[in-house]
Formats: sequence, C-alpha cells, structure tokens
Amino acid sequence: MGLGLLVVGVLSILIYGWLVFFYNPIFILQLTAFLAVAAVFGILIWIGYTMATTPPPPETIEVSEIPETVSKEIVTSEPSAAKPDVAEKLSKGKAKKVD
Repeated sequence: MGLGLLVVGVLSILIYGWLVFFYNPIFILQLTAFLAVAAVFGILIWIGYTMATTPPPPETIEVSEIPETVSKEIVTSEPSAAKPDVAEKLSKGKAKKVD
C-alpha cells in the first residue's frame, strides 16, 4: 500500500510538471487553481451540511438542578453499593430528601 502511494505520488509530480512546462501552462494552472478553490468550498459545503442535518444533543441535567442531598449521596456512595433507583428518580425528577 505504501509503495503504491509512493509510486503514484512520484508519477503525479512528473506528469504535472510535464503538463505545466510543456503542454499549456496557463490552462493547467487555471485548472489547478479552480480545483483547489473547489476543494476548499466543497469542504465548507460538507461542514455546513453536517451542521444542518445533525440533531441537537439530548438535554442534560445541570449540577445546580440536582438536590444537594441526592448529589451528596451519589458522591459519597461506593461504586459497588450504588443505588440504581437514585438515577431513575433523578431522571424523573422525583428524588426525595434522604436523611
């Protein structure tokens, strides 16, 4: 694969050089400039299309919206002793004060 890219690159340079110096340099340079500008605007189009068609990210819970007692319970609980119902209550907004 690498050897193929090496050969294609060297041949492309040689062919392009021959076209610029011996064929019709103005036409070849105009074509090169057009393709370079078209590539830049093509990337711009691609970015715009991607931004326009990507759905917005899902809503997240802000830390300030989590009740203090629940956030302390989440922070202080051991990973093995994590309570799955706390996350469920948080997502439903029904977390109750734990003493």
